[in-house]
Amino acid sequence: MIKIEDKIISLDVLETYFLCDLQSCKGSCCVEGDSGAPLLDDEKLIIQQNYKKIKPYMSSEGQKEVENNGFSKYDFDGDLTTSLVKNRECVFVYEDNNINKCAIEKAYNEGKIKFKKPISCHLFPIRINEYDDFDAVNYEKIKICKPACECGGKLKIPLYVFLKEAIIRKYGAKWYKKLLKIAEKLKLNKENKGKKA
Repeated sequence: MIKIEDKIISLDVLETYFLCDLQSCKGSCCVEGDSGAPLLDDEKLIIQQNYKKIKPYMSSEGQKEVENNGFSKYDFDGDLTTSLVKNRECVFVYEDNNINKCAIEKAYNEGKIKFKKPISCHLFPIRINEYDDFDAVNYEKIKICKPACECGGKLKIPLYVFLKEAIIRKYGAKWYKKLLKIAEKLKLNKENKGKKA
């Protein structure tokens, strides 16, 4: 573990190679799991304000679920999340050439809204647990992301580099620069140990 300000970061975030391989995983992270995507209260408000612009990109099943039960709910752990269609896929999922994609992000990419997607989705597979005194920043290792680890490994792209935009969105550019410095030091230490061995 390393500490930057009041954030405690798992070494996995720095040492894991990762690059999403949508052709292999088909966007499974949007349809797998026990609950929807974690939402912040202000994100719920933003989605609510922009829902009419997001709706055209959603599946008919997703639209129906929102009409009947809303686009967010509290899960078993009491966390605010996006609602699910058939207790499986996020209500904002739509299919494009057999790949699951996000209607919120589609609306953003087409310039309809200024909100890209929930930060929990943007940061995935990094998961952040916020406590009173610190944030715990961890890598969530799951089977569906095995192709992403293999792809990142081939191209030698670390997780923290792949998620640069999302990390800066969450903690800012100055904090990310501190993360880069620590990552570089760890890399040099590893290389020096390798030379000695």
